Amino acid sequence: MDHQQLPWPPQPIEHPAAWRNAELFERADWTHSLSSSDVAEIRAAVMACESDDLYQITKARFPLPRLGETLVRIQDALENGSGACRMVGLPVDEWTESQLQKILWGLSHYIGTPVSQSASGERIFSVRDAGFADTDPRSRGPNTRKRLTFHSDRCDVIGFLCVQPAKSGGENYVVSSITLFNEILRQRPDLLKILMQPFYYQRHNVDTGNSSPYTQQPIFSIFEGHFAANLLRVLIDRAYASDELPDMSPQQKEALDFVEELASLPELHVQFRQEAGDILFLNNFVTLHRRAEFVDHAELDQRRHLLRIWLSVPNSRPLHPSFAGNYGNTAAGAIRGGMRAVSDGSRT
Repeated sequence: MDHQQLPWPPQPIEHPAAWRNAELFERADWTHSLSSSDVAEIRAAVMACESDDLYQITKARFPLPRLGETLVRIQDALENGSGACRMVGLPVDEWTESQLQKILWGLSHYIGTPVSQSASGERIFSVRDAGFADTDPRSRGPNTRKRLTFHSDRCDVIGFLCVQPAKSGGENYVVSSITLFNEILRQRPDLLKILMQPFYYQRHNVDTGNSSPYTQQPIFSIFEGHFAANLLRVLIDRAYASDELPDMSPQQKEALDFVEELASLPELHVQFRQEAGDILFLNNFVTLHRRAEFVDHAELDQRRHLLRIWLSVPNSRPLHPSFAGNYGNTAAGAIRGGMRAVSDGSRT
């Protein structure tokens, strides 16, 4: 994307997702506390699909007469509101891990379509420390205990259901990427120009269904009047470390470092800890998120465990064509994102 195709400098973006710090917590669309009737509907839905395989469950097979209406409102708020929502109060101790997967799967179908998170086609991913060495090709940020940098994932909306928090640490950090855009525009418009130009991304080590070793994509874009931000620094750094590609310029590195520096400011991001039964949904185009390093319990059944889902949503924004390498179809409302499954050759 050529930033000079846009009027320069651009105007600051006004949007409900342009919040700062605790402003998010004051929003009506941030928290939904599950009521006793909500939980009763979930119990009934779990019983209705008890004999179904996970991926066979549809919205019709997971009926939520009233909670479903709330989830549709959440779907709208993720795109047109704050871009972040936390549901609290799910009594996770009532269900097995398999049943909790069905709950996250069923709830998420009221928001969007699950897409694949690996070449093997898994659409529910367990976020927990797998103990892999850093050099192990199976290692990825979510299955380590390490602190992660601010990033987004390859989907419209990401969801996390906390089954068990860590003994200590593992806090969530979320920042508005629209606020970051506006702050960089105000403080360093020279770096914003760079961030609106393409960066190389290396193919993810679990994205083996993708035949392209690299793609290019900007960090910030404005297309057909719609803002979108996307960032996974680890894949950018891997690409520029390759002998096949040009080195990252000092200006590009400074720009990426400045994004992380701003996002890390307490006055911009929110910090909280997901407790057992909390479900977090984030729009990946208007927020960045990261996780703090954590310490686990010694007992295996008490170790930190989250279930993660990637969603393509029907009310999504159009993306600049340069996002096609990571997302496939860039049209508004299209099924997009995720990783191409080797088994069937499809992206989702």
